[in-house]
Amino acid sequence: MLAQLTTVKARLGITDTTDDTLLTNMIAHASGRFDVQCRRLFTRTVNKEDEFVGDDTELRLICYPIETVASFHLKYDETEGWVLESDVDYLIRRGSVISLHGKLASEAEQLKVTYTGGYVLPGTAPVGSEVALPSEIEQGCVEQVSYWYQNRNRLGLVTVSGEGGNVQQFAQLDLLPHVKAVLMQHERWNN
Repeated sequence: MLAQLTTVKARLGITDTTDDTLLTNMIAHASGRFDVQCRRLFTRTVNKEDEFVGDDTELRLICYPIETVASFHLKYDETEGWVLESDVDYLIRRGSVISLHGKLASEAEQLKVTYTGGYVLPGTAPVGSEVALPSEIEQGCVEQVSYWYQNRNRLGLVTVSGEGGNVQQFAQLDLLPHVKAVLMQHERWNN
């Protein structure tokens, strides 16, 4: 999760444990929503596997920054399955893209890269080449969860006054504008 329960509770001024489960679920939801919004995984993952078309030479990984690349495999058909490719020449660019020095296969084959990437989440200290989650992502998660919690009884409901009484309808929920602005800086680029 992109924020710790203790940090969210401190932001909200909550000292009891009554809503810990609710807040934990909100943190999990916000964390997943941030991944979807940015088209990537923020959480550090060991032995993550991403697949590409065999002739791709610019591999935009979903979980970055890239820490290490373990292997490349090609699949020519289902009978033979994945075959390890050795001595693959590549360069890691911008911490998120593997640039191959040449095509490994044709567009009819599949390419799989196994790697370790992503950010170490709050509450755990990075070791070696590991990278901590940017503080603005953590703070964005804290603010989003705090907003949802403070408005939990009104989320999604808009009251419109009309002749003869109130009309209630559900509104489209979205991220807070300042949280969305932060996330835009961390979106995975597709081209």
